[in-house]
Amino acid sequence: MAEKNGSDGISILLGDPKRAILKLSLPMIVAMSVQTLYNLVDAVWVAGLGADALAAIGFAFPFFFAAMALSNGLGIGGGSAISRRIGSQDKKGADNVAVHTIIMMLLIAALFTIPLFFCAEGLFVMIGAGRTVGLAVAYAQVIFAGSIFIFFTNTANAILRAEGDSKRAMYVMVLGAGMNIVLDPIFIYTLKMGIAGAAWATIISLAVSSIFMLNWMIFRKDMYVSFKFRGFRFNKSIVRDIFGVGVPAAVMQLAMTLTILIMNTIIVMVGNTDGVAVYTTGWRVVSIAILPLVGISTAVVSVTGAAFGKRSFNKANIAHRYALKIGFMIEVVIAAATFIFAPQIAAAFTYTEEAAYIAPDLITFLRVVSISYVTVPFGMLSSSLFQGTGKGMNALIVTVLRTIILTPLFSFLLAFNLCMGLNGIWWGLVAANAIGSAVAFTWARLYIGRLINSAAPRPQTPLPSNPL
Repeated sequence: MAEKNGSDGISILLGDPKRAILKLSLPMIVAMSVQTLYNLVDAVWVAGLGADALAAIGFAFPFFFAAMALSNGLGIGGGSAISRRIGSQDKKGADNVAVHTIIMMLLIAALFTIPLFFCAEGLFVMIGAGRTVGLAVAYAQVIFAGSIFIFFTNTANAILRAEGDSKRAMYVMVLGAGMNIVLDPIFIYTLKMGIAGAAWATIISLAVSSIFMLNWMIFRKDMYVSFKFRGFRFNKSIVRDIFGVGVPAAVMQLAMTLTILIMNTIIVMVGNTDGVAVYTTGWRVVSIAILPLVGISTAVVSVTGAAFGKRSFNKANIAHRYALKIGFMIEVVIAAATFIFAPQIAAAFTYTEEAAYIAPDLITFLRVVSISYVTVPFGMLSSSLFQGTGKGMNALIVTVLRTIILTPLFSFLLAFNLCMGLNGIWWGLVAANAIGSAVAFTWARLYIGRLINSAAPRPQTPLPSNPL
C-alpha cells in the first residue's frame, strides 16, 4: 500500500537531497529521452515532405510551444506549491492546491484554444510564413483543436512529480511518445494525410496519456494528493501562490516562444525560409542536449520546494550544487558528441533531394550551438531553484534577460553589424546563453547563501554581570 498512498515518493522527497535528485531525475530523463526521440523521428518523417514542410512546422512551433509553456508554467506553479506544503506536512493544503491547479488549467486551455483555432491563417500570414501558410495552417489547426490534452498531460504530470512520483510521470510520457513514433508514418504516408497527419498523431497520443492520468487522479484515487471538486471555491491565497511561480514560469517559456518568433524574423531578414528550416530542425537536435537537464530541473523544483517548506535550507543548497555537478558533466559529453557527429546528425534530416541543400548550414548550426551546452546547466538549474522556493520572479528575470534581450541583440549585431550572416545568429545564441547563465547562477548562489544565514542560530549576547 505504500505506493498507493504515495509514501514512497514522499520519503524520497524529504530524505537525502542527493538521492532525491537522482531518484526523481532518472525517470524523467528516460521519459524525455523517448519524447526527444519522437521529436527527432517526427522531424525525419516530416523531412520526407520537403523543406517547406519543415519550415511550416517551424512557423507553427511557437504556438505549439506556447501551449506547452502555459501548461508547464501552471504545472510548475502548482507543483511548487504542493511540494512546499508536503514539506510543511500540510496534506489538506496540498490537496486544495492540486484541485485549484486542475480547475485553472481547464479555464486557461479554453481561453488559449478558441481564438487561435479560428485565427490560424491570419496569424501565419502576419508572421511571414509566405508559401508555407497552407501547410502551417493544416498542421496548427489540429494542434489547436486538441490542445486540451497538451494542457492536461503537462499539468497532471507536474502534480505527480510534486509528490515524488516520477515513475508514473515517466510511464505516461513514454507511452505518449511511443504511440507518436508508431502513428507518425501511418498518418503521414499510409493514410496520405501529409503534415496534418503528424499533428493528429501527436494529439491522439496525448489523449491516450490523459486517460491514464485521469484514471489515477479521479477513479483509482491512488495518488498522495486527493481531488475533491464538489463545493469548490477559489481561494485567493492559493491562486496567488500558484500564479506567483506559475505565471513567471509560463512567461519564461512564452519568452522563449517570443524569442523564436523574433529569431525567425531575423533569420528571414538575413536569408529566407530555408534558414528557418535550419533553425527549427537544429533546435530539435539541441533538445537532445538539454533533455537530461530538463529532467534534473524537474527534480530540483520538487526537492528544493520540499526542503524550503521544511525550512531545511542546507538541503536545498546540497540539491542545487549536486544537480549542477551532474548536469555539467553530462553536457560536456553531449557537446563533444554533437560537435564530432554533426555531419551524420544533419544527414538524418536532409536525406531527401528536397532538403539536401540545407545540410551544410545545419552542420554549422549544430557545431556552433553545441559550444553553449556546457553553460546551460548553470542557468536552467538555478532557475529551478528559484521556482522550487517560490521565487518565480527571479527565474523570470534571468530568463527574459537571456531570451528576449541578449539573444536577439547579439544575433542581430553579429549577423548585420559584423556581417556574419546566419553564422552570426548562431554565435549570438552562444554568447547570450553564456552571459544569461552566469547571471542566474551568481544570483542563485547569493540567494541560497542568504537563506542559510537567516536560519543559522544567532549567538546570544551574555547578560552583564551583577556588580553587586
